Amino acid sequence: MSAAESLVNPHRHARTLARIPLLDPLLYQPHAQRPVRSKMRELNKDTLIMPHTHAWAQLAISTGGVIRVSLPNATYIVPPHRAVWVPPEVQHTVTLVETAHLYTLYFLPRAHGGGEQAKWMEDAAWQECRVMQASALLRALVVEMDTRSDLAPALDGEALLREQHLSALVCDEIRRAPVIHLGIRLPQDKRLQHLCEAVLRDPLRHDTLEQWALDTGASLRTVARLFRTELGCTFTQWRQQVVLSKAVTLTTHHRSIARIASELGYTPSAFSAMVRRTVGMSAARFLGQHTTQSR
Repeated sequence: MSAAESLVNPHRHARTLARIPLLDPLLYQPHAQRPVRSKMRELNKDTLIMPHTHAWAQLAISTGGVIRVSLPNATYIVPPHRAVWVPPEVQHTVTLVETAHLYTLYFLPRAHGGGEQAKWMEDAAWQECRVMQASALLRALVVEMDTRSDLAPALDGEALLREQHLSALVCDEIRRAPVIHLGIRLPQDKRLQHLCEAVLRDPLRHDTLEQWALDTGASLRTVARLFRTELGCTFTQWRQQVVLSKAVTLTTHHRSIARIASELGYTPSAFSAMVRRTVGMSAARFLGQHTTQSR
């Protein structure tokens, strides 16, 4: 590749993703007797589960690694202490940012036989994707759910009753979970898509929008206008969301807030101020760190 080609190729630093199909969702389909079903897959870093939809709602949560859940118009970076909710019939793709055990819970809507216990999912707030704080109890409940498919022997009465109790507690914990207002909107314009994907891969590669714009072949003025019209914000505001998501990824490695700030090009005080300004909470709370640890 020539130097000129390298300059304008936004994918030159992209990693190769291992694309895998979705496990047959009908083998985990929730029904009236089992209104919440769970499946688990151990997946390697840089694995991509192809775009798909479900007729039921979904909660994605991992243990030990970071996942990225992408919709046509947004993407969410989810570490183990968070979970992401995806309503029914919403197309989504899952990418493993790090090797992890990926748990996917399916929730039967009331209209499909979920009964009164599923009524809460009809509230308007649950018709949109959201990232939520996953309590220690929720994470423990998820791990205890039966993850076998319908190819396995049917649950006996005692196991079925236990799953129903676990399911009720899972739903209660989800409804109580604090929402984390963090998601990265994605554009429709192809030029801006390339730029945004490049920033998602390496938000620190360039310092200015002018440098990023070189990858698109569009002028600085055009790119700045596209951010305002397509994403409703400036490039700086959008990139801050990406930086926050990167910080979430770094915190899974038990880095201190000071070290995370440094790796993201901030002083600790500037990083803390940016986090509070952007998401309205302290950096420690946002990153799920109750004590500052050095490493």
